[in-house]
Amino acid sequence: MLRVVTVENGTVQGLPAADPRITSFKGIPFAAPPTGENRWRAPQPARDWEGVLQAYEFAPISMQVRQEIDDDNIYTREWAVEPDIAMNEDCLYLNVWTPANRMDEKLPVYVWYFGGGLQVGHPAEMEFDGERIARRGIVVVTINYRLNVFGFLCHPEITAEAPEAPANFGNLDQQAATRWVKRNIAAFGGDPDNITIGGQSAGGGSVMSQLTSPQNKDLFQRAIIQSGIFTKLYPGTLLPPLRNDLKEAEQDGVGFFKYLGVSSLAEARQLDAVYLRDKAVEYGGFWGTVTDQVFSVGNSFDLFLQNKRWKVPVMFGHTSSEFFSVPDAETLDDFKKMAAAIFGDDAAAYLELCGVQAGNIEEARKRAAVSGIEYAIRIAAQANADTGGKTPLYYYNFDAEIPGWDNPGTFHSVDLWFFFETLAKCWRPFVGKHYDLARQMCNYWANFIRSGDPNGLDSTGKELPRWEPYTPKAPYGMLFADRAEFSKQQPGEVMKFLVEQVFK
Repeated sequence: MLRVVTVENGTVQGLPAADPRITSFKGIPFAAPPTGENRWRAPQPARDWEGVLQAYEFAPISMQVRQEIDDDNIYTREWAVEPDIAMNEDCLYLNVWTPANRMDEKLPVYVWYFGGGLQVGHPAEMEFDGERIARRGIVVVTINYRLNVFGFLCHPEITAEAPEAPANFGNLDQQAATRWVKRNIAAFGGDPDNITIGGQSAGGGSVMSQLTSPQNKDLFQRAIIQSGIFTKLYPGTLLPPLRNDLKEAEQDGVGFFKYLGVSSLAEARQLDAVYLRDKAVEYGGFWGTVTDQVFSVGNSFDLFLQNKRWKVPVMFGHTSSEFFSVPDAETLDDFKKMAAAIFGDDAAAYLELCGVQAGNIEEARKRAAVSGIEYAIRIAAQANADTGGKTPLYYYNFDAEIPGWDNPGTFHSVDLWFFFETLAKCWRPFVGKHYDLARQMCNYWANFIRSGDPNGLDSTGKELPRWEPYTPKAPYGMLFADRAEFSKQQPGEVMKFLVEQVFK
């Protein structure tokens, strides 16, 4: 087992994981601390260290609002179970789980970006334990990155200081960590030319950002996007806020500096990190990815539709009950006006599909409701075919029965427990069928990470149910419910209609 390895900045020692055939390395720096003059700068090279770095514990998490355990908040109840976890602006570290016994094994590599709206989250969350995926012969890397105002502030002085990297520091952290993996993962028995990047929610959105950044040539060979691909559907649809214009985002930064009472970037860099975090929370607003024409050259979803992305196989999907879009109409007249405004001459066909003739607005809204993520995926898949993308896309729908006193349904993020195969860490009373499903999902993910094709053997030695790529002529995907089953069910009539409208 590789318990001690040498990377570009020094020697690192890991520990046996719960399964001693796996070695875990936690808290390896991939960049210099983003503090002082490095605050609001692209990540800088990590410093060399002397002796052996004992990579035994997770590094402090990024600066963010402290999560308080609250039984009324499903997310803190599910994951934020360590409210006093160490937090520091010095946060650019990553973690590695490797099953390798030798450096020359060239195992496939999975680099994971956590979610949390780019405002909160961290790789030390207990569901992100990489051990179970590593047992499938994968080197797993989970990375930390800057969040909220620390990772996504824009300001004219920042742009003037570094026009080559004026924004999106959290995304640049992800990129720098992935580049570190490419340079160093061979020391852990990994193959630098067989890297898959993956993430969920804002982590999945970050994968989209990396997938469409012109800076990432040959950086990765596959991508997994879980509940992280979005586009607008009906008027009023809630989406993750998009900050498309750098100049506009810079003015947000100017306003924030005035709120702080500072007159320069130098002064703002001297502020205490906790004070800065708390003032940003008071100030409100959203700090996220912006089109800077350097790292980000446009809305990542639009770029995907135009085939302006790195041509790699993609797996993407969603849970069955997250992010449904419903027309914002209180009366049938409002509903009809909305349909006329959006669909024009096709409004009558849409209204018929929604059953408006029955005269019940609630029934019409119910029929019109569709998964916003499923909608985005189906559009992306159609565009992939129309633009000659020629890379396989694999689609899934997670529809498992989730136990618990709260009867939560397949809520956003619950699938994390399954493909990481970490159900035993959850408080929910999962039973045999859930563990069987998690085993299958973890195997599909490992197969895709290995080759770009999720198909192969289950851990039982039997063939997994065949998962075919999604195409417009075969718009099917894997259904993860009581078990994995490839579903050839056509999308609903309203969904079909909506997707067809995009390409008229």
